[in-house]
Formats: sequence, structure tokens, C-alpha cells
Amino acid sequence: MEPRERTRLPASLEGDPREESKLKRGISRDLIPSPKIDRYKIARQLTEKAIKEKKIFSIYGHYPVIRAALRRKGWVEKKFHFLPKFLPNVDDDSAGVTECKRAEGKEGQETALEKTDDIHDVMSRLVKNEMPYFLWTIKRDVIDYHSLNCDQVLNHFGKTASFTTKIGLCVNMRNLPWYVQANPDSFFPRCYGLCTESEKQEFLDDFRRTVASSVLKWVVSHQKSCSSSGPGRSGEAGGSGPGSRKGPENAESKPTGLPGELVDTACKACQAYLGQREHRDIDGSRDAGRGLTEDEWKDLTQQYYSLVHGDAFISNSRNHFSQCQALLNKITSVNPQTEIDGLRNIWIIKPAAKSRGRDIVCMNRVEDILELVAADRPSARDNKWVAQKYIETPLLIYDTKFDIRQWFLVTDWNPLTVWFYKESYLRFSTRRFSLDNLDSAIHLCNNSVQRRLRNEEDRSPRLPCHNMWTSTRFRQYLQKRGRGAVWADVIYPSMKRAIANTMKVAQDHVEPRKNSFELYGADFVLGRDFQPWLIEINCSPTMHASTPVTAQLCAQVQEDTIKVVVDRKVDRNCDTGNFELLWRQGCPGSAQRPASCAAVRCRPRGPASAAAPSAPRSCRAPPSCPWAAGEAAARGHRDAEHRDAEDRAGPTRPGPAAPRAWLVSLETCT
Repeated sequence: MEPRERTRLPASLEGDPREESKLKRGISRDLIPSPKIDRYKIARQLTEKAIKEKKIFSIYGHYPVIRAALRRKGWVEKKFHFLPKFLPNVDDDSAGVTECKRAEGKEGQETALEKTDDIHDVMSRLVKNEMPYFLWTIKRDVIDYHSLNCDQVLNHFGKTASFTTKIGLCVNMRNLPWYVQANPDSFFPRCYGLCTESEKQEFLDDFRRTVASSVLKWVVSHQKSCSSSGPGRSGEAGGSGPGSRKGPENAESKPTGLPGELVDTACKACQAYLGQREHRDIDGSRDAGRGLTEDEWKDLTQQYYSLVHGDAFISNSRNHFSQCQALLNKITSVNPQTEIDGLRNIWIIKPAAKSRGRDIVCMNRVEDILELVAADRPSARDNKWVAQKYIETPLLIYDTKFDIRQWFLVTDWNPLTVWFYKESYLRFSTRRFSLDNLDSAIHLCNNSVQRRLRNEEDRSPRLPCHNMWTSTRFRQYLQKRGRGAVWADVIYPSMKRAIANTMKVAQDHVEPRKNSFELYGADFVLGRDFQPWLIEINCSPTMHASTPVTAQLCAQVQEDTIKVVVDRKVDRNCDTGNFELLWRQGCPGSAQRPASCAAVRCRPRGPASAAAPSAPRSCRAPPSCPWAAGEAAARGHRDAEHRDAEDRAGPTRPGPAAPRAWLVSLETCT
């Protein structure tokens, strides 16, 4: 600075050495470039590059891992400038909300620089008028899904209720044989929506058939336990079968003998069921093959309650052993769920439109179940109930039930492209398993249920206090018990097949928007034979780091999701982390959906109404149900299948296949 440009002190301060020193220090600092100015220049350069490369993203919800992963790849965040109306099950992104409040009414870059020293906040303000090209939200309804540009990426698809709701999954699993060569009863416990009288009747018929087969199981297991050295187990996990009931009332009361005619009646019902299965006709009468009158069913059910839930026994049951064993073998050959049915006839009753284990109960008396359903107002959406057969013989670890949370990722519905995650985690109950107590704390492993409970004192100390294992830890557990190969040979491939088949059924019901993807969380329960059973599929699975297990795996799956949906767009050979490609629909062919179609919508031939040609009763959906529209479309496919059956050239090609091309209406082809 030139001498003539030196600032003169006021006359009152001249001669004060302290004030002169302060002024000199201030002038020297002015000669040094400001860090804020340098930060602003860097932020502007990075922002201009991100805008040019269309790397602007927005996040709605608490997803710090997604935010950090995108920032490392050069993306700049445009923060939502509105307060969230609701954030179910997720802590508010308080940092983002605070930042939005602080920025209200502040225009200009210099003002923003005065408010924060974080370069990412500076960059966010620089892109406040830009369009985000990547949106990650906790729920699809947060934004206007249909107003997005075609090059905007969103982490949700539309109309996924066909497999992410309990009633949707229940209905669509019945349609599986019309899409792929697979039996849903081999991996999905049978399920009934209880919103109509016809569905209630089907559930009642199933409950009664299970009563009959359970009587046969009691005879066989009782005879086997009597012939062994001691009172053995009945064949149910938890040891709750003949001779295993406990309680002072059983110790003091005198057992009641039931006549052998009970077994004869149960055998008659089972034989009628087998005849129906072997000679099943889709146009047959509903009453054909029931075998018993209404009064006989009621008597059989009440005696069954006394046998299984009371202190009764069957006199001379050994005389019926051979007949019961032979019938059970035949039933097992046609019903893959015979093993998981157990003896107690327990059903899990779920509200069709709720999640996180809310209001789910286990029940074993049909009159109680129907009374629960009838007590609710039929007009309330949340009061639609689903009854699913409970797995009474689950695989236990240290006498404790668990389920498996398995992630998978759908990146396209046309062609269907599904990615499967190699890692998963186990969720344990806080209580030891028992069928004598139907408390949901024992039978529901949802973290949202179990996190509110304390671990039972007599539960094995070898289980973690936070009630979770990684799948790697589970494999180690199996290895120590000589079953190390069962994960790779049975559990893992079976879960993959279940997900692939379920997605093929759901494909025609989902909005196939390009540039969308979605991460899902499937819940499985293992049977004692290690066979996985699909229970439900969740959209927007929780990513909260509630335990050391989820802190590790949830962060990892989010980072790997970004690799698949972001990195792979640039490099098809990039690292996809623990995701492996499970299924991608092949080239167009006789059994494949045309790949050149920009949008394919399912539409049955003719009106989708109750007047449509008849379909199998087990596949019908009453038009009055909230899910009748989707079911009517599927029914149209089945009707077309019946009408055009003569056009098929031999048996269907083995392996998974998409619906035939003539089953869909191609409305907008490129």
C-alpha cells in the first residue's frame, strides 16, 4: 500500500500505539486472500461441473449413507425446500430441516457464506434453481411421480401393492402357475383375504381340512412316541405335541377318551380332499369333495380342540396307525405344506394394510378368527384382514425363533431386471419358542416389535443381546454343526427362486417407469428342513442402524445400491458390491415380453368384470374387494389361457418364463 493511501487515525486516537497496532494487523489481514472466497470459488467450480454432468440429487428422509456416497462421486445436493409432512419410522433429517429454515428469505451467495462454513451447503445453494436428476425419498407419494422428466431417476416404482401389501401378495401368489412353472405352496404359506364371504368360506374349508389331517398326525406321532423309550417329541419345533402339554390342570384332571370314530371321520375328510386334488376340475362344484356334512365338521372340530388343546386322547389309536400313516404320505405328496402345518392349526391374522407387525395376532380357533374379522367395519381400509397359515415347525437356533431379512433390487420392469443381495441378517425373538403361548413376542421377529421387549431370562446366553446375526455368522453356526453346505445348496438358491417367481407375477401390475429403481426387503422363515418360506415383501425397508448388525449391513447395501444404479450407467462392468444379477428378461421371443415397447400395460380381452368367463375358484377375486381390479386383470389372462389352450405347441419350456406376448396389450411401442 502506498504511503499516501494509509488510513489516518482519528485525531482522538493519534499517538495511541495500541490502536495503531490493531489497525496495522487489520490491514495486513486484508492483504491475505479470504478462505471463504477460496471455498466459494471451489464450490462454484464443482457445482458448474455437476450441473454440466447432470449430477444434482435430492434426498427426502434420513439417508446419510446415500448422501455421502453420491457426494464422493461428484454429485451436488439440492435440498428440499419444504418441511416433511410425515416421516414414518424414520428420524427427521434435522440437519436438512434446520438448513432449509436458515436459508429462508436469504438471497445471494455472500449471505449464504456468512451462514455456514460447509462447502456442501454452499454448493446446495448454488443449485437451488436447478432440477435434480436423482431423487431418493422414503415414500413415493412425497413427490408428484407422474410429473418427473424422463431423465430424472427415482428410487420408487408405482403400483407395487401387488406384492408389497399382504393382500396383494396373497392374491398374486395364487396366480403364479399362470406365469411360471412353479407351485406357490412350495415357498409361500397359503393365505386368504377375509374381506368377502367367499374368501371366508375358502378359509373355513382349509381350516377344517387341516383339522382332519392334524388328527391323523396326532395318531401317528402318538404311536411313535409310545413305541419309543420315553415321551418323545411330536414332530413340532418346541416340543408341543401329544404328551407335551404342561400345566396343573393337565396334571390333576383325568384324561378324556375320544372314540375311534373320530379317526374314521378324519380319514373320510382326508380321502375326500385327496379325491378332489386328484380329479380337480376348475368348473366343478364347490361342495364336491367336501366329504362331511356341516354337523360332522362341527363335531370333528370340537373333538379336535379337546384332543390338541385339552386333555383328551383317542382310545385304541394304534388300530388306526397304518391307515393314518398311508393317508398322510399321500397328502404330503400333493401338499408341500404338510410339514409346516404342525398339529395346532395355528393361523397368523394380519391387517391387510398395516406394516411393522401392528395388530398381528396368532389364533388357533376358527370361530375366534371369524369373530375378530366380523367385529370390524367393512368400509375401513385398515380393517381388511388376511389369514395366513402359521409355520408351526420353524428352524430354531438355541430354542429361539428367527426370520431372515433379505434385500433385492429391481432396476427395470420391462425388461424385468432383478438384483439379489448376497448378505442378509437374522432377527431373533426375545422369547424362547413355544406353541403353548401365542403371544406375538414369541412368534413375530420384526425388529419394530422385538425392540420394545426385554430378552427373556431363560433364553440362551449364546444369542446376541441385540437379537441379530449376519448371514455370515449364521453360516458359521451351520458349519460348526456339520451343515455348512445347506446355505449354498438349499437356503440361498431357494430364496432367489422365490423372489424371481414373485417378481414375474407382479410384473404386469407395476408401472414400468424407466429411470426408476427400488430396493425391497423380503422376510423369510426357515422350516426344520432348511427350506425358506416367503412371508412378506416390504417397500422402503428400514435403513436405521439400530444394532451393530444393521449399522454395518444397511450402510453397505445402500452404497452397493448406488453402485448398481449410478456407476453401472457409465460402466457396465463396474463393481456392484454384494449385488448379483438374479434375473433379466431375455430377448423378445414367443414367451417373452417385447423389448421394444416403451410401456406395456396388462389388460384382459374384454371388460374386466364379474361377467368375465369363469376362472378357478381359488383364483377369483370378488369385484367388491379393494384389490378386485388387479385380480380381474389377472383373471382375464387366465380366461385367455383357457380359450387358447389348443394353440399351445406341446408342454411349456422348463424354467421361469414371462407371460406370453398375447396376454398383454401393447399400447405404446417405439
